[in-house]
Amino acid sequence: MTDPHRAARPDHLSVDHTTVGDSKVVTVRGEIDHEVKDILTDALLASADTAPPRVVVDLSGVTFMDSSGINVFVTVHRAVSDAQGWLRIAGAQESVLRILELVGLDEIIPCHPTVEQALNA
Repeated sequence: MTDPHRAARPDHLSVDHTTVGDSKVVTVRGEIDHEVKDILTDALLASADTAPPRVVVDLSGVTFMDSSGINVFVTVHRAVSDAQGWLRIAGAQESVLRILELVGLDEIIPCHPTVEQALNA
């Protein structure tokens, strides 16, 4: 038996990686929830392979995020910080940014309107 809710959303999550200078930009599209948290965590940690890791997560294509996304970002932030690097969030849509602000994650992980601003911060 297949999950009809999942089947109706074939593009539940996509993750693309690019390198800009000595930073990795991870572009995320779709929805961040418990079904994709491990995939997203692995993708972000794999992007932190430089020394020190510098990762910008472009959330401009994310339409939904629950507490699973918060946990992913806390985990990745700790890992890159332990390696003397940084994690920055860019382009979060209003609904996603509101969640980041409600839990105070924007006080721990800098949030920027654009990828360019995040890279140049």
